[in-house]
Amino acid sequence: MLPELGGDFGVSPGTAALSLTAYLVPFGVVMLFSGTLGERWGPRRAVRVAYVTYVVVSAVCALATTFDVFLVGRAVQGVANAFTTPLLLAALAAVTPTERLGRALGWFASLQAAGQTSAPLLGGLAAEVSWRWAFVGVAGIAAALAVLGLPPGTGERAAGATASLCSAWRPAVLRAGVVALVGWGCLGGLSFLVAMRLDDEFALGAAGRGLLLTGYGVVGLLTARLVGRAIDRFGARRCVLAGAASGVMLLVVVGSAPWLPVVGLAWAGTGAATQLILVGLNALVLAGSAGNRGGAVSVVQALRFLGGAASPAVFVPVYLPHPTAAFLLPAAVLAVVAPLLLPRPAAMAVRQPAERSRTS
Repeated sequence: MLPELGGDFGVSPGTAALSLTAYLVPFGVVMLFSGTLGERWGPRRAVRVAYVTYVVVSAVCALATTFDVFLVGRAVQGVANAFTTPLLLAALAAVTPTERLGRALGWFASLQAAGQTSAPLLGGLAAEVSWRWAFVGVAGIAAALAVLGLPPGTGERAAGATASLCSAWRPAVLRAGVVALVGWGCLGGLSFLVAMRLDDEFALGAAGRGLLLTGYGVVGLLTARLVGRAIDRFGARRCVLAGAASGVMLLVVVGSAPWLPVVGLAWAGTGAATQLILVGLNALVLAGSAGNRGGAVSVVQALRFLGGAASPAVFVPVYLPHPTAAFLLPAAVLAVVAPLLLPRPAAMAVRQPAERSRTS
């Protein structure tokens, strides 16, 4: 709905796209520490306040009469949303037996993928009437979620506990975060690059490109639960490495295959590879960060989105002179970084007495 947004405010679609940056930059930056702050304040309270804030600023966006006010509303939306995902994941891990954590996170990932896949369609339908209705809609949904909050028995702050940033920024967590940065930046974050190749190599129109790119999200949605079961059975680390290995091979095909159906199938397959990496990393971090789950997974998620933000700046300059090399480079980076930096479960584990002494 960027063209409609720009037309209403009297700015170009390119300028209207700043609304994405205004949302994503605060979202990623604040998420570096939002999980830890949420653990300190109490996850149930923090999540509810985040949803209420989202309601208010969504209304501001819907009623905005200038583009500057709209951008401010989008920035505060990003800040509010930075407190939801990591605390929801931490609450889920807190009430799920370790042997079933993969399955629970698989369910979470499948529902998240469903939202990400359907959001452009719903936003586009709303924009047919007025883009403002899209923000009215999300305000209503956020209001309902604020009333529901986290289920009883989840997201409770332990008496006397004070989560610290040091417990979230441990070396093992940072290593997992770098793998998430590379995994997302070199797989899911490459949709723009795939679109460029579909246009340049196959002269595919906008509708065709959009349809082919959707295969990534659909496969990710359909395989997330299976990925969760695989994590419970084979272990999170093995699944992350399997996702990286399969992602490397599929990227090579996406960037070099001369047949459009093969490119489409390979790109769809990267949706499953990405789920293996991301769900596996979430399981690895949440299982080993009992003292500050929200803070640890928050750091990993922030670095993940940082990878997606950096991807265009890194790979477009490579694509322009050497299109195939622009796909081989992220494949090589993923092949090296994932096995080299991915921590083992023993490295992720935090001894409870030491954690309490640091955070008391």
